[in-house]
Amino acid sequence: MAFTTPGIDFIAQKAIFPALLNYGVLYISLYLSRLSVPQWALVLAAVLPIPGCTFVGMAYRKWRHQQQAEKLGARLAPVIDSRSIGDGLWEYTEEIGTIFNCNVVFEDCIYTLEPEHVKRVLATDFDNFPKGERHIEALSGVLGSGVFSSDGDMWRFHRTMARPFFSRDRVTDLELFDRHIQSAISLMRQRMSAGYAIDFQDLMQRITVDSASEFLFGTSVDSLRITVENLPQPYDHPDYHSSIEAFSFHPSNRISEAFLRAQMVAAQRDKAGWVWPLLEIFGDRAKKEMKLVNEFIDPIVETAVKRNVEKVKSNVGEQVKKDIQDDESFLDHLASQTSDKTIVKDQALNLLLAGRDTIAATSTFLFYLLSQHPEVSTRLRQEVIDKVGPAKRPTYEDIKGMKYLRAVINGALTLHILSPNVPYGVLNQPETLRILPPVPWDTRECINGTVWPSPNTNDKPIYIPPGTQVFYGAIMLHTSEDLWGPDAKEFDPDRWIDDRKQRYIDNPFMFMPFNAGPRICLGQQLAYNELSLIVVRFIQAFSSFTLDEAALPPEARVPTEWSHFNGHGRKGKERFRPKVLLTMSSEGGMWLKAKSIEDN
Repeated sequence: MAFTTPGIDFIAQKAIFPALLNYGVLYISLYLSRLSVPQWALVLAAVLPIPGCTFVGMAYRKWRHQQQAEKLGARLAPVIDSRSIGDGLWEYTEEIGTIFNCNVVFEDCIYTLEPEHVKRVLATDFDNFPKGERHIEALSGVLGSGVFSSDGDMWRFHRTMARPFFSRDRVTDLELFDRHIQSAISLMRQRMSAGYAIDFQDLMQRITVDSASEFLFGTSVDSLRITVENLPQPYDHPDYHSSIEAFSFHPSNRISEAFLRAQMVAAQRDKAGWVWPLLEIFGDRAKKEMKLVNEFIDPIVETAVKRNVEKVKSNVGEQVKKDIQDDESFLDHLASQTSDKTIVKDQALNLLLAGRDTIAATSTFLFYLLSQHPEVSTRLRQEVIDKVGPAKRPTYEDIKGMKYLRAVINGALTLHILSPNVPYGVLNQPETLRILPPVPWDTRECINGTVWPSPNTNDKPIYIPPGTQVFYGAIMLHTSEDLWGPDAKEFDPDRWIDDRKQRYIDNPFMFMPFNAGPRICLGQQLAYNELSLIVVRFIQAFSSFTLDEAALPPEARVPTEWSHFNGHGRKGKERFRPKVLLTMSSEGGMWLKAKSIEDN
């Protein structure tokens, strides 16, 4: 039975219905026994067992898990204070090791920073570690039953439908992406001529949402059809406050901003765990935002499905060609596989999210790192000029031949994923994605209890109980000194060229920007090609990039105390504040200035 809001529905199911049932049983029992009890006592007796049973159940579950661990000759992961997730996490790894239980909202949440554990989750014990019902429920209000928010047969169905569209011919056609990149470069040049910084993160999101929507839907969102005057102004601009207000209501931002706000809701639900409905007592916060997104995509889906139905009717008695046609969009391809409009829309939205946010985040972080490492920018620009020239659009073959570009963005190695169900695949080794992966954490749910080896061979192995949420953190794995050496937190593209790359070859699950195993990213080659084109085109247009911290509002700037942080990660080095929703971004934007080649 559904009520008006997620919160009311949750309270009804977890508290009101059980209390009413208890009350009814007690009332009938007292009536039959002819005992008289004050009404307040009857209500109290009906309500108290609910939290009591919850705490008793948790205590019993903990005891049972402990017993099972001992039976298997194992131990439970050590428990830490869940409030320590974030700033003090590295300190805990020094004290208790690289696997621990944060026990968030009375729920076992195992965090592991061990490549061997990650390999089991993503590959060798894949079927035992799906996304899980809790995670899927948190995301379903935004992503439906798409490839990122489904398990089992539905996930396999979505992946099978999507795979043919990411063929080599499709992902190496760079003309589509270049049109949008050139529009963004024009906006940046105009802003630079005015002498103020531009929010490079916003610019990258516009490139990727326009490219992804055209690639997937055959229709671009056209967010780059905005004048430079209507872009947000930096904090040090006299019109900052008025520009921010006008920007939020600009028509070009309507769809992408609504989708971003919906993602924020999904991320908050996922973070809150099983009690997330309590955050939405007064209404479903994702519904309003998704209504705007659906207004854009529903007519496109309707057209694609209708077009395929008509195609089938016109070919009655003939074999309908299943190969993807040159003029066929991803939606057209999906519609040829199923006439279920909800499935088509959900899959398209999932890939729109992946096509926009991950590539936008990576390109933003890459140019931020170039602003902090001008020697890398200079060397990269020299390779671009030598291999491509000052203005030519690079081909796929040009990109393949650029060794240093591959080191900065993507050095390719072929490896076996160590699963009998998974063929050889290509994982990409970008130094930018190592330092600042767009998806810093991911999660799975353990279905059946299992035992993992202890990081310390002198300790007992670790028992992972059924129903446990398991988190693995790419952002910490990628900067672990134990895995990458003493220079782990340094941005150094040469590590993918010199003998240090042997560390990765020997231990591939210490680096997973595109995931691994059966759920390895289908669009990794597309992402690499688009990223490469963005880098080459902006390097051709601008000779240097500078971070403008004064352009950030004060609340988004890096606190001065961060410079004294001596942890293993990069917190003491970064000049922006990371913000993590479903992907990572920069709080308040990433404001850059650039020197145009035309000004040299």
